[in-house]
Amino acid sequence: MQKIDAHHHFWKYSPVAHSWITEELQILKRDYLPEDLETEIKKSGYTGVVSVQASQTEAETDFLLGLAEQNEFIKGVVGWLDLQAENIEDRLAHYTQHPKFKGIRHIVQDEPDDQFLLRKDFLRGIEKLKNFDLTYDILIFPKHLKVALEFVQKFPEHKFVINHLAKPFIKNQKIQPWKDEITELAKYENVYCKLSGMVTEASWENWKPEDFKPYLDVAFEAFGSKRLMTGSDWPVCRLAGEYGEVMPIVEEYLPDEASKKAVLAQNAIDFYSL
Repeated sequence: MQKIDAHHHFWKYSPVAHSWITEELQILKRDYLPEDLETEIKKSGYTGVVSVQASQTEAETDFLLGLAEQNEFIKGVVGWLDLQAENIEDRLAHYTQHPKFKGIRHIVQDEPDDQFLLRKDFLRGIEKLKNFDLTYDILIFPKHLKVALEFVQKFPEHKFVINHLAKPFIKNQKIQPWKDEITELAKYENVYCKLSGMVTEASWENWKPEDFKPYLDVAFEAFGSKRLMTGSDWPVCRLAGEYGEVMPIVEEYLPDEASKKAVLAQNAIDFYSL
């Protein structure tokens, strides 16, 4: 069966470009490139990946697209462009010439303004994505879910995907108000969700697969098996577990072959037009 890892990162480590990698994240302070990942995905039975931006520069987008040209197993790239720029339509036209350029992400979780998603200049940029058949990855914390709801309501025909289940408080086994708010967001059928990044929201040293079941239950009840996809968040996941430890969490949760086919491959293929 084909399997797609719908969320991971590559980088050539730079203390400036990757200033978010603090001392406690020491394992991430090195280059992570295709040759490091390809062996891991093959051992776990994955046939392709979606590479997602980790720095907010066009150079990052160029870097990922260059890797995608050289590596067949990279099926798509979610890059970064300045959606608030006056010339954003020109930049989108330029990058969509590359067949593996599939979508945009902005690191909204790090913005000091909790209402960032609703800024007029940002909304103007988001509006342009539909003209180029591009997706948008929503990277937020639980505190942003109400704002995200207002955001997606403005674009009923756009393709959105929540990254990392919006990072619920798994370590503390806190489920509300995250449960109610993400369930409300899931009522919009153009919104998908990635079952990714869970181990780093749990206890890094002591997580168990059953820690994630309450959150997976909510996600499946809210989105159904047709709007969920799985992702490793490699190499960030290495803070709490290796690739072969992380990917089985979702795989072993899935109840039947139909849901496995959808969540492990087909939903990502359809969403990103891989």
